[in-house]
Amino acid sequence: MSEQENLEQIMGLIINGGNAKSDAMEAIQAAKTGDFELADQKLADSDKALVEAHHSQTGMLTQEANGEPVPITILTIHSQDHLMNAITFRDLAGEMVEMYKKMAEK
Repeated sequence: MSEQENLEQIMGLIINGGNAKSDAMEAIQAAKTGDFELADQKLADSDKALVEAHHSQTGMLTQEANGEPVPITILTIHSQDHLMNAITFRDLAGEMVEMYKKMAEK
């Protein structure tokens, strides 16, 4: 795989991971104001961004599994960090939206 293709995969992780985290944060903000329809949509948007990020990560893992080492740079590490934080944040956002929904029922 070319250096350009590697960079595209890395940037896919960073961009989509960042988008997933932003969407999850927007879901929490929407739930906080009682807009649960928007909150659910933002969680779904976050999930879509995570799927796209996983596609990039899978490409990198497949490359490595095929015997083509992925260069480990600060960008590679940063991209994986973005993805892991986005996954964690999305999970937490889902719990917080549910909490706000329960609070609104009372």
